[in-house]
Amino acid sequence: MTRSIPIRPAGQGATPTKAPVPVSPGPSLLTSLPPLSVYVHVPWCVRKCPYCDFNSHAAPQDLPEERYLAALTADLDQSLPQVWGRKVVSVFIGGGTPSLLSAKTVDAMLSLLRSRLQLLPDAEITMEANPGTVEAARFADYAASGVNRISLGIQSFDDGSLRALGRIHDGLAARQAIAVAQRHVERVNLDLMFALPGQTVEACMQDVETALAFGTEHLSIYHLTLEPNTVFAKYPPALPDDDTAFEMQDRIEERLAAAGYDHYEVSAYAKPGGRCRHNLNYWEFGDYLGIGPGAHGKLSFHDRILREARVRNPQSWMDALLEPAQGSSHLAESREVSPDDLPFEFMLNALRLTDGVPTASFSERTGLNLAAIAKPLARAVEQGLLDEDPTRLRATPLGRRFLNDLQSLFLG
Repeated sequence: MTRSIPIRPAGQGATPTKAPVPVSPGPSLLTSLPPLSVYVHVPWCVRKCPYCDFNSHAAPQDLPEERYLAALTADLDQSLPQVWGRKVVSVFIGGGTPSLLSAKTVDAMLSLLRSRLQLLPDAEITMEANPGTVEAARFADYAASGVNRISLGIQSFDDGSLRALGRIHDGLAARQAIAVAQRHVERVNLDLMFALPGQTVEACMQDVETALAFGTEHLSIYHLTLEPNTVFAKYPPALPDDDTAFEMQDRIEERLAAAGYDHYEVSAYAKPGGRCRHNLNYWEFGDYLGIGPGAHGKLSFHDRILREARVRNPQSWMDALLEPAQGSSHLAESREVSPDDLPFEFMLNALRLTDGVPTASFSERTGLNLAAIAKPLARAVEQGLLDEDPTRLRATPLGRRFLNDLQSLFLG
């Protein structure tokens, strides 16, 4: 067995690679539909970081904001029949670097969503941003447009680590951006990374202490991983060994617990009331409509669950929506999730949560009887990876340490 290390969430809808589960539970019938979120992908960055495998592209000198917004409108309009009448609990504007967009474009984007969808009055509206004085100056305008949560890609406060990661900001810009965001936006999340090139345990904990000093209600802390098809995969930097990375992880968990943060998900820590509602909807196997280039989505109907992915290339995505050629589509994938695949997909998400989920939610969100996973549930309990509590599907402390092994049991 290998120890599971926190990773950045598939979050914005990535579909895992997996083998089918050999069960035959019969037809999937949902008696009610889960909460619905919306993910909007903004594909541009100032430059692509060497560790990043997200669908991001170096921004042109002049962003095609009007054309992007027109294509986004067309993308949403074509999706409306799938979500008509459903209430939206959260919106996440991710990237890329959404804070490269002008305040005018962000305002128009949120107006577009409100005009076509039923956003709840208290909907969480999150926008990802990267530090930098030009972008930070826009935070007041973003907040005025309805953004009530900013997720700042800090990664580190150490200038050497930031250079090693290929970031365009330094530690001072990170501190300034946090201060500005806190002045204008109700809720602020800080993204940090650990096990960075050449990083010591002491340097890792200094980043954590600096983040804690700002008192934000939510921290997302990810282990740096070398993802395929990235610069770091081709030219790997010297990273801390596994033992050092494990020590960092343990020290982070201990320090944040002492500071009053609940480690509620593999890579997420929050003060009471500060959990990210949008990501919680992912982990609880809720629905999300993904629009924009490369965006993924999961949509439930009473008789099926559908996964979609948009064309990744921004220009191709815009062309397919605004200047469609015969046979072209802005969708790269649209498929029904088979009943055989649903147990693993559900558990892949739900078991990331420290508290797990109510056992009843398995049937409510998949339409399958719990008998479909009776054997892997029994194996997981027998191996000490899953709680014996019949009312909750929840990993034990050992199961959280070996989360990949626990999740893999539901592959069959």
